[in-house]
Amino acid sequence: MENKYDCLKLENQLCFPIYLCSKEIIRKYTPYLNEINLTYTQYIVMMYFWEKKISNVKELGKALLLDSSTLTPLLKKLEMKGFVKRVRNTNDERNLEITITPYGEELKEKALSIPQKIGKCINLNQEEANTLYKLVYKVLINVEKEIE
Repeated sequence: MENKYDCLKLENQLCFPIYLCSKEIIRKYTPYLNEINLTYTQYIVMMYFWEKKISNVKELGKALLLDSSTLTPLLKKLEMKGFVKRVRNTNDERNLEITITPYGEELKEKALSIPQKIGKCINLNQEEANTLYKLVYKVLINVEKEIE
């Protein structure tokens, strides 16, 4: 007969290996990101801007699942580094428009090798990586539905 507390064992928690995996992968990113003067969170923001070029805080937060209290200081730091520019919308002062700068665009070239380096340490073949990606996003979508 199972112990009623078995559900509280770390070995029975799906969230625990996901947490550990995320933490360790981010740790692997650190030396590569240090070379380009970014934290991991700043890196994902820059990846967003390398793709979108321009956004506002609300759209950025929605895309990255980050709230404005996290994004505001992060964007200020990225602006101080010269990677993005923040400008108040002239039609609506509450709306802050963020654009990538030419210097931020140059950073993209320096970051180009990072995904491949991280991919080597993860060491999954393409099929395994695709399956993991789909499963993790399925979990994320399901969790978001439960929160709403």
